[in-house]
Parts: sequence; C-alpha cells; structure tokens
Amino acid sequence: MQSPWLLLLFIASVTFSSPVNDTFLWGSYRPNLYFGIRPRIPQSLLTGLMWFGTQDYASISQTRHACDQGDQLQSYTWTKYDPRQGGVQVIKDARNNVQLTTEFLKVPGGDHGGNWAARIKGEPLDPLQPSRISTIFYLGMEGLGGIDMDTDEEDNGLEGDIKFTGSSPELDDFSIRIVDGPSNTAVTNGPHSEVFKDRIGKSHFMGQPVPAGNIWQAKEFILQSLMKRAQEVIAPYRDPAAGIPDPSFVLQLPDEIYSGSNLYAVQKSFDGEFQFDVFYESASSKQTLSSSTLDEGITALSTSFEQRFKKVFPTPSDYSSKGNKDALDAFSQAITSNLVGGVGYFYGNSIINEKFSYEWDEDDEAEDRSASDEKGPRLTEPKKLLTATPSRSFFPRGFYWDEGFHLLHIGAWDNDFGLEILKDWIDLIDDNGWVAREQILGEEARSKVPAEFLTQVPNYANPPTLTVAVTAFINRVKTASLGPSDADLGMDFGMGSSQTPLTEVKTEPGNRSLDPEVATAFLKGIYKPLKRHYDWFRRTQRGQIKQYARKARSRTEAYRWRGRSDKHVLTSGMDDYPRGPPHAGELHLDLISWMALFSRTMREIAEFIGENDDAISYGEIEKAILDNIEDLHWNEEQQMYCDANVDDDDESYHVCNKGYLSLFPFMLSLLSPDSPHLGAILDVVRDPEQLWSDYGLRSLSASHPEYGTGENYWKGPIWVQMNYLVLGALHNRYAVEEGPYKLRAQEIYRELRKNIIDNEYERTGYVWEQYDPNTGHGQRSHPFTGWTSLVTLSVLLSFLSDLL
Repeated sequence: MQSPWLLLLFIASVTFSSPVNDTFLWGSYRPNLYFGIRPRIPQSLLTGLMWFGTQDYASISQTRHACDQGDQLQSYTWTKYDPRQGGVQVIKDARNNVQLTTEFLKVPGGDHGGNWAARIKGEPLDPLQPSRISTIFYLGMEGLGGIDMDTDEEDNGLEGDIKFTGSSPELDDFSIRIVDGPSNTAVTNGPHSEVFKDRIGKSHFMGQPVPAGNIWQAKEFILQSLMKRAQEVIAPYRDPAAGIPDPSFVLQLPDEIYSGSNLYAVQKSFDGEFQFDVFYESASSKQTLSSSTLDEGITALSTSFEQRFKKVFPTPSDYSSKGNKDALDAFSQAITSNLVGGVGYFYGNSIINEKFSYEWDEDDEAEDRSASDEKGPRLTEPKKLLTATPSRSFFPRGFYWDEGFHLLHIGAWDNDFGLEILKDWIDLIDDNGWVAREQILGEEARSKVPAEFLTQVPNYANPPTLTVAVTAFINRVKTASLGPSDADLGMDFGMGSSQTPLTEVKTEPGNRSLDPEVATAFLKGIYKPLKRHYDWFRRTQRGQIKQYARKARSRTEAYRWRGRSDKHVLTSGMDDYPRGPPHAGELHLDLISWMALFSRTMREIAEFIGENDDAISYGEIEKAILDNIEDLHWNEEQQMYCDANVDDDDESYHVCNKGYLSLFPFMLSLLSPDSPHLGAILDVVRDPEQLWSDYGLRSLSASHPEYGTGENYWKGPIWVQMNYLVLGALHNRYAVEEGPYKLRAQEIYRELRKNIIDNEYERTGYVWEQYDPNTGHGQRSHPFTGWTSLVTLSVLLSFLSDLL
C-alpha cells in the first residue's frame, strides 16, 4: 500500500501552471543564507535562521546567518533537495561543536501557494564536549501587508508555542507557529543562575519596525536589540570580584514588541541536542500542520528523492572507480541537491552605465546607446529573477555565463523547473537585446559585490550559454520516449542527435513541459526576445575583416569581445587567460565559436516552431561563421586555432595560446569528425606537457610561459564545466561518428571522464570553483556547486564500452 505522504508529494510534483507556478512558489530562495525561506513574490514574507554559541561571550561576534567562507564551517550541504517537495540540509559548525540539520517540507493545499514546515535540529559534533547553541528564527514582511504576534507577551519570555498571523495581497491570510521539540534542555547552571531563574529555558522575542527594503539586514537589527539589552543586564557585574553571569543568561532578546513592527524574531537557547519546528499555514488551505507532518513527510520526501534520483541519474553498470558506488551516489545526490537548493529569487534594481567605454571600443557605433543625456552610473527599474547561483558564499547571484551550464543539470533533473528559470532569464532581455552578465538586483545582492564590479555596461556581452540550455531542452523533447539519452543528460547541446522524435510523453515529475504542445508554446514565447538577443550579439560584438585586409570567405562574420581591459577579458568569462594587447582590430576565437553555436540553436528553434525562412537564414549564417573560423583563426604553423590581432603596421597576425581557448571549435563540436585539424587538437588534449593531468584538463598548457603565473585564475587551474564540454564533444560526436580519430577520441573520453570523477567525488565537505592541476586539490570559492555540479552528468554517461 502506498504511503499517503508519497501520494501527496506526487500530487505536488505533477502540478504545472502558468504564469506563476504554485508548486515552485516557496523555496530556499535566499541561498546567500544558511537557511532562509521566501516565496517568488517581489516584496513579501522573508524568513531566516541565525545561531551563535553561548560557551563564551566572543561567539556572538561570529553569529552565523549569511553564508561566509570566513565562518570556516566544515560544510553546509543539501543532502536532498527537490524544488517541488523540499529538502534536508546538514551544517557542520566545529567552532560551536554543533551539527545543524534544517528540514524543509512543502505541503500543497489552498489557493495561495500551499503550506510549508521547517524543522531545525542540532546535536554535538563531539559528544564529549559542550554544545551550547542559541538559535534565532526571524520573519519579516516587505511591501504591502503585515504581521502580528498573536501569543501574549511576557516580560521574562514565553513558554510553549508562539504564533504569528499575517496577510499580504498575494499570500492572503496566513499564520506561522514556532513549536518546541520534545526533549530540549536549556543551560540552567552557571554564575548568577539564581538571578535569571525566571528567564531560563524560555523563548525570547522581539518585534520592531524596519524601513522599507531593509528586512534583508535582519541580523543587524536583531543583534543591536540583543546587545542593547545585554549591556544593561551586565552593567551591575562589572566588578571583577562579582564575576559575570553565564553568557546564555545575558545574550537574550528583550521580550519587547513595538507598534508597527514588520520584523519579528524568536530566540531559543539549548544545552546539547535540540529541535524546534516552524509551520507556515495558508488560511485558504484549512490545514493544521504538526510535528507528525514533518516526521512522516521528510521520511517520504527522502524515499521519493532517492528513488527518483536513481531513475533519473543512474550510475552506469560499467562504471569502475577506485571508490565505491554508494559513496559516488551520495556525492551525486548532494551536489545536485546543492545546485537546486542554491536557486534564489531576486528582485530589485541594478546599476548600469551606458556611457562608459575603453578607448579601443570607442569607434563602435552608438546605435545601442540610450538616448538619455544622463552620464555615469544610474539605477534601472526593478526586475525579478529566479536563478541558480554559482556559490552561496561568494557568488550568491545570477551569472549569465554560468546559468546555461546550471540549466543543463537542472533541466535533466526537472525540465519544468529549468524552464521557470530560463523564462526569467529570457525576460531580462531588454528592447535592444542586451542582458547584463551579472544580475546584481537590489541592495542585498549588492552587499556581496566589490564596488568595481557593481556597474554593468550595455554593450558588454558574456558567452551566450542560454543557447546550450535551450538546445538541450529541444532534444529532450524529441527524445522523451526513449529513456535516458544524451539529451536527458544535457550532453546534446546542438551537436546532433541520432534519437528519433517523440512518440509518448513521460508522466514523471518535472516532465510536463516535454509535451510537444507545451514545448512549442514555450519556444514560441521565447523566440522573439532570443532573436533580439542574437541580433544584438551580431550587431554589437562584430569584428573587423576588410579594414585590415583579412582574407575570409565571409566579409561579415568576425567577432570581438567588448569591454576588455589591458590584462583581462572579463566578458569572455575566462578573465585572465592570455590574449594579445587590446586593439579595435582584435578577433576572438571563443566568441566566434559561441556565435556559431548560437546560430545553430536559433536554426533549431526556428525549425521546431515552423519558422522555416528564419531557419534557412540561420543555417546560412552558421556556415559562414564556420568557414571564417577556418579562414581567420586556424594557424597552420602552430597547428592550432588562435585569436587574431593587429600590429603597429596594421597587419593582422595570430595570437596563439594553447589551452581552453584553442579548443573552442572542438569543444562546441563545430568541427567535422574528419577535420584535418582534429588530430592535432587531440594530441594537445592528451599531452601531459600541455593540457592533460590526472585530475582533468588544464586551462592553459603547462608549457606556456604564463602557466601558473599572476592571478592564475585561467592560467592552468582545472575548471569542471570546460572539461564537461570536452566530454560532451567526445561522447556525442568524435567518439561515435565515423572518422580517422574515432578510436583515439574514445580512449581520451574514457580516461578523462574517470580522472574528473575520481578526483571530484572522493573529496569531502565542499565542491570547489576550480582545481589545482598538480595536486587535484580544490581552490578558491567554496562551496561552488554551480557548474562544478556537472560532474554528476559526467558520472551518468556510459563508457562507450559497446563501441570498443
């Protein structure tokens, strides 16, 4: 007999509506926090969790709230997360000797997005050492609406459940209850405990008005309130002879509610293991949640998640590794959960500067500049965005170049959720066709960004990776009836497919959008803005051919990244990768390769939705670009693809740097399997003196004079998403299609895939932004479960053993 909870979760999973999908209304959409729940509503209810240790007074200065590498947590990991159901996160805080588990459960019902429940529980990491934790759960309302505390105030704190009620135009009436677990213990003994006996073991609270747009600064408001009271309480004990009270007796909220409050906080302090629950109940659902809701619901969620994960992302039976399969499965589940659990909802204005340009960009036509006479940075109108985030601690915002890779993985797990995200990104395309490469929306997002990166410039591009996600979706639609395919894995991004068209649509959760009618409607809806974006690229990033007497079959298809500085090409995504000196006559190999893929994507969309004339036009542009990649970027002497530049005599020359850049026509499967250049490329890939390492492909050749120098960001370190592109090219094309290098491609594919997976999943604690090519150790931002999570899709690919 099937559990009622599994049936309820299935009902929640198959819900699909438009334009606002109630299934995805609530989520852990504050990924910059260790735990924060909010709805996909621009100005609405925000919740969050804070905690600190009470073993000493110093610990409050290190209160945990926003994810921060400086907190030096051992790990914080969503072990399971499904956007339709909820998830389980484990946080290990060694300084405070606590392992926190946050459980989040969505409960459908009513007409306003349903209900949810959360459980926060803790236990000592080391049972032999003290674990004294004070938690603060807060809720605040932005925009129209309000919240009140229904529970009567008490001067010395509250016992039992604490209830709040509220209302907003979108959520209508709701309540929030905070309920203690069955076996919580407070710190009862310590200096001067008899003085504070009336407050020990109780919940303490505060409520105060906060200016509009400032709920995100809840930590500062709450700690100011707490510290103000603490200073008053501790004043009589300043005489060293008297001794100061135990921190847990002093570091408490003041138990005061001010009129007009829109921010409330509830504090609970514990000695040892603890648990408390938070229940959000929409009045229209007419449901009352309880602890048994979480007991049964989280168990059912975990079972459902594991069963579905094994079905969607099965580990191939032919996979052999130095590790064990169970550990690999757990790792794959965790990084998938962290990617999906790291999706955030952002709303606010951003800063742009339409007048800024470097001198080598000043000759560009000004047709895309605003007619406004305003000079310098200005704020845009507010916008909304649902997006995955590369790193909850370091990059908790949307990045265009990252998002296409994120959506390969998210789309493979839940097509419908992936399209919700993709649609929000498409909606950001402005009337000129531009999308900012970083989406820094609102003051909270800006608080995490260095000042020099806050301003976005409307003639600066970024790799158009959304095309990768769109093409993968189209191929998933075409192959939905055939079980796991290259397209299901996100590996077939515009590189051709041998699968046959759809014959039946799966009814699995997340696959409602694979229905051909639903898919066609979606693609028709994004086609015009995406076409505007494509035209913007061709218009604003065009490079010069005839001005420098370059010989090419097409006189128009050449491209140059705008916005580079002397040492960086941030717009390319490969910031400090070696390039030539800045010049208006530069031509960039990676950008023309991206434009070939973009043209292919537009052709495939046009074919799918019946825009046949457009499809023919895109096909012609694609061919012209491919011809010019050969004519403008292949260097016969160096046997590699290169950038082009202009010398002091206005003569064009090649700038050749072996590494990821030189692989682009190969990585994006733009070369035919019988290309005469493919052999030389594969030699560079497999050469340990060039790109090959035991842990993945280096970003820059080990023989390059700049290898490992300077910032060393893209000058050697291993990036998982670039290795994934190489695996995709090998798996989809060069190791399967007939050609002189097929066997060589198969051999490289097997070895590279194993190197990446074995290095990645055996690590504990965090997934990293990049990896040291000499040791395989993770480095820079962590956790970085953005595009690094693509290792899960790499695991899923077969070893091509049937071809050998």
